[in-house]
Amino acid sequence: MAARNTARKRAFQILFEGDQRGADVLTVLADWVRHSRSDTRQPPVSEYTMELVEGYAGRAERIDELIAQYSVDWTLDRMPVVDRNILRLGAYELLWVDATPDAVVLDEMVQLAKEFSTDESPAFINGLLGRLKELKPSLRRE
Repeated sequence: MAARNTARKRAFQILFEGDQRGADVLTVLADWVRHSRSDTRQPPVSEYTMELVEGYAGRAERIDELIAQYSVDWTLDRMPVVDRNILRLGAYELLWVDATPDAVVLDEMVQLAKEFSTDESPAFINGLLGRLKELKPSLRRE
């Protein structure tokens, strides 16, 4: 589904921008929405992009805890910014968006890593999100 793919990519870009600027992702999202409304050359921010960013923002602390807990030998601060934000987006969608099949989430996040990150990143992203997928029933209860 191309629309969902684009929505995920834009959500990732918003999370990345917030991380790079040290800004709240909801503020960055609002900036993107405002900009898309005032500049007809910019595509609108989709509902699904907003849902992903807002969903992550509401669970950011928990998501970062999970990523830190299950990443082997990598702290959040040491991770490349791209990888960290792909993982954040993927963890949110994997654990809290039931409408998206887990395999789709993993594949989409690996594709983002292939497009935006290092050669090693797709395997890292796949491995960590795969671990969260295995533990999903217990993680959602916590």
